[in-house]
Amino acid sequence: MKQIRLIIGVLVMSAFLIFPALAQESPAATAEDVRQLLFEAQSALMGGDSVGAAQAVQDAETIYTNTLRPPIAAVAPEIAEMLDANFASALAAAESGEANSLAALRGRIWADLLGGGTALTLNALENGDAGTARHWLLLREFRASTRFSRPNADATLAIDGLLRGQGDVRAALESVEADLFDTYQAQLNGALSDADQANARGYAMKRAEEAGLAAGYFEILAGAYGEQRGDDALSSARAAFAALIDAATDSSKSAFELARADVDAALRGFRAAPLSDAELARRAGQLTRFISLVPVEYERGVRDGRITSDLEIQEANTFRDGAAAAFADLQPMLDAIDATTTTQVAELLETVKTQIAAVATPEDLRTTVETISRTLDGLMPEAWKAANSDSDMDVILSVLQQVENAAAQGQYALAESARLEAYALLELGMEQKLLGYAPDLALRIESAFWAGDARQAGLATLLATHAPMGEIRASLGVLRAALAEAQAALSNIKSAPGAVAGNAAVIIFREGLEAVLILASLLASLRTAEELRYRRPIIIGAGLAFLATGLTWVAANALLTTLLPLGERLEAIVSLIAIGVLLLITNWFFHKVYWTGWMANFHSQKRRLIGGTRMVALSQMIGLVVLGFTSIYREGFESVLFLQSLVLEAGIFVVLRGVTLGLIGVAIVGFITFKLQVRLPYKKMLVVTGVMIGAVLLIMVGHTVHVMQAVGWLPITPIAGVDIPLWMGQWFGLFATWQGVGLQIASAVFVIGSYFWAERINIQKRRREVPANAAASGAGD
Repeated sequence: MKQIRLIIGVLVMSAFLIFPALAQESPAATAEDVRQLLFEAQSALMGGDSVGAAQAVQDAETIYTNTLRPPIAAVAPEIAEMLDANFASALAAAESGEANSLAALRGRIWADLLGGGTALTLNALENGDAGTARHWLLLREFRASTRFSRPNADATLAIDGLLRGQGDVRAALESVEADLFDTYQAQLNGALSDADQANARGYAMKRAEEAGLAAGYFEILAGAYGEQRGDDALSSARAAFAALIDAATDSSKSAFELARADVDAALRGFRAAPLSDAELARRAGQLTRFISLVPVEYERGVRDGRITSDLEIQEANTFRDGAAAAFADLQPMLDAIDATTTTQVAELLETVKTQIAAVATPEDLRTTVETISRTLDGLMPEAWKAANSDSDMDVILSVLQQVENAAAQGQYALAESARLEAYALLELGMEQKLLGYAPDLALRIESAFWAGDARQAGLATLLATHAPMGEIRASLGVLRAALAEAQAALSNIKSAPGAVAGNAAVIIFREGLEAVLILASLLASLRTAEELRYRRPIIIGAGLAFLATGLTWVAANALLTTLLPLGERLEAIVSLIAIGVLLLITNWFFHKVYWTGWMANFHSQKRRLIGGTRMVALSQMIGLVVLGFTSIYREGFESVLFLQSLVLEAGIFVVLRGVTLGLIGVAIVGFITFKLQVRLPYKKMLVVTGVMIGAVLLIMVGHTVHVMQAVGWLPITPIAGVDIPLWMGQWFGLFATWQGVGLQIASAVFVIGSYFWAERINIQKRRREVPANAAASGAGD
């Protein structure tokens, strides 16, 4: 057997020496070969064969040296040096028969190889080389997929997007780094947990291997740790992990526990890849919902101090574990808010686990859970407590898994109870939004929960008839697919980019048209040779207004950036401001005042400036510059206010495309007006663009109502029997809710009504003027 293994080792090494490119084609497979040879060394040492163990370590090092070391050393020489040292230590451990030390080094070498793959992937992305990044990304691990987490494919998707010519390199780099760091922090926590279990059971070799893995995983995250906490803290953390390996290989259980405590202290509050605001809110929703379900499941499985349903107790434990996992993600941020209270929540979560194991009374468990809920309510920021469709979906899917588990064990009554629980969660949470924004999906999901349709029987029907498990799983598959589609729809109810760009172009063209007319009106009256010299300062003022508008745009975006933590609430506030601006623009009565009073005021200022005899030339020029500035800047300021809501909705680049189109249109009108001296049908153009802005107003009102409903500022009342396609909401802001449609109608009535009201006032004014003119004419006679 030993000779066969040696022959295989020689053949493998020969293949790598003869075909070195082979290793480059599959770094993950090469690293796995190294890992397997180290496992064989470990197995040989357990059998007392130190010579065979040493040979296996040498074979592993040869493969590494000839294939993986060159690229790793070129990008991350410190990782290559660590691997060199660890291979040397592994050989010494194999030769001296130190099985625990070899186990720890095997874990550390594997993690260091993963660190090399991470470094090469990130380096390739920094250099814009997506192909190389994709090649080295294969050398990685993944988080375990559970009921409370999804398989992490963010890095793969980001790099594949770059290879297809989609996405931004910087954004892809951030996505890949966050995915990998999040993975290895999860693996670090898992290795430490496995080491604890091995220590409790007296498995010294397993304890040592997991300690080595944990130290290696931490080294992958060391850069982020040092950036967040400084070099001194990083040195202390590395020392704590080194002490942990020493304790794992040589010491007693109690010594290992002390070393573990130091590691826990070093890691407390550390998160290599901080969660986004949306992820924080999602985890918070998971935590509160999962913990609230624990006593519900527990009460169903316990009676008179005895367990009556193992499945219900299993579900109670599962929900408790889900709450603990969400809490672990939030703990660094909660520590920063109130470390003492956060520690109290952590202890209470452990108390829940203990109470379930000890079969405590349901009342005691519920009291503990209620204490957790009250404490979290006072501890978590308000932004985390908002309704979150993603966390609702996580809980619903978890309960549906309970349906499947119960049905698989033939416990159809329990399965039906879980089905009703999942439907209640849907009905109390996201169903109202679905009815308002995607009623067809809402009906499909409701049908899948209950009777089903001609193609697929519903879940309620199948459970009631004790249908075969295959049919139940098929029904659950249909239901989960519909829920996933609904989640995607609710997450992407944004205006279509084309609609946003079009709205931006319309508003810029309209405001620009008004600016051109104002400037043309001011300049047109300066016709004589003596007056022509007054045109220049007015034009300079208009140019300064254009520059000031650009600076206002920059300042507004900077302000929005500082307010981004408000999330959708900021979008709702800014959208309300934008609607106010649009109502002002579209109000015909206001425009009657604008074109009479406001324009008359500009001309009055102009006459005063050019006609004053006591005014010195400098102050006269300054006054004309200010006149040109104020006449144009107002239009620019209105535009900036309106466009900010579109930036929050669709992003700055989409809006800038629309702004560019609008400015091109304004430039064409300006060229025709000022250069070619051609009189355009300005009044008709104002009327047409006014109608277009009225349409923009209605779209804006619809989307603003949607945002206000999303943040809980407005209720959602679906219009029964009305099914509006989702694309109409994305393009026209039209959703089948009474609030949205009602406010859109109210806005239209206000704008149209203001026009007729202004016309009524004008008619009455003309009627009063006719008798007065007649009387004056008679008196003259």
